[in-house]
Amino acid sequence: MASTNTRVFLVRHGATVLTAEDRFAGATDVPLSDEGREQARRLALRLGGEQISAIYASPLGRTVETAGILAGPHGIEVRQRDGLREISHGRWEQMTRREVEAQFPEEVAAWDRDPYTFAPKGGETGLAVTARALPALLDIVATHAAENVLIVSHKATIRLLLSSLLGFDPRRYRDNLDQLPAALNIVDFRNPSHARLTLFNDTSHYAAAGLALPEVPTARLSKWWDSAAKK
Repeated sequence: MASTNTRVFLVRHGATVLTAEDRFAGATDVPLSDEGREQARRLALRLGGEQISAIYASPLGRTVETAGILAGPHGIEVRQRDGLREISHGRWEQMTRREVEAQFPEEVAAWDRDPYTFAPKGGETGLAVTARALPALLDIVATHAAENVLIVSHKATIRLLLSSLLGFDPRRYRDNLDQLPAALNIVDFRNPSHARLTLFNDTSHYAAAGLALPEVPTARLSKWWDSAAKK
């Protein structure tokens, strides 16, 4: 019997030229690095045998390129959805965490307390991201009922979406959820109102390329995690 569920392969883009520098680059349009392209190629091989009906991506270059690599085995055109783009960090964009802490200590303190309802000047709150990303996701699910769909988005956006779908406290999305470059998540929808997380932050395709498996996080732009790791 054919499945009546919609399966969403929810993917973070591959590593970029700024990933190793640990900079805020949500709204900054940076390209994939060679490592990021290799991560995407490995994932494309992994998903090559899946029956995928449509592929969507945030309009930023790193997501469009990742989606294009993943679309190769399927011969599908990538559709861009603005709602899937990454959170904007406003005037923090392209700065390192240390630089931001030195220049805007009060903003950083407020953001660390509650990144869901606070945003740096010129940036977006997690709530604002959810308000645009969740309707985009649910519209895709409704459009592709009982099909498999691949969506390429971003670290914060994916974590906020999963927090909303699964009922997690969204104020802790940065502390409790991670997303590695080119990580694969699978969310199965009975309908747009009922979702189940089947796979989370999986990077087993790294091993197939001889790439390193994830280490215990030590610097994920979350002061709560970083402070605990140093004790």
